[in-house]
Amino acid sequence: MARGHQKLQSQAKAQEKMAKQKKQQGHNANEQKKAAQKALVHVCSVCKAQMPDPKTYKQHFENKHPKSDLPDDLKDV
Repeated sequence: MARGHQKLQSQAKAQEKMAKQKKQQGHNANEQKKAAQKALVHVCSVCKAQMPDPKTYKQHFENKHPKSDLPDDLKDV
């Protein structure tokens, strides 16, 4: 049964190696934050909040800044 113990050790070592490789491929929180930041392209002209699309930006502007005039780029959305 000596091989049985070696087999378990080998499997554990291979699993650790695969986990390290997966972590290096960009599955960490820092990479996810960078990708999310790239998606936030619209910036509110009043409070500088960032939004991913014009529809969300318009909803934000109507809800958070009702007294301000709607920007020209949001009037056709």
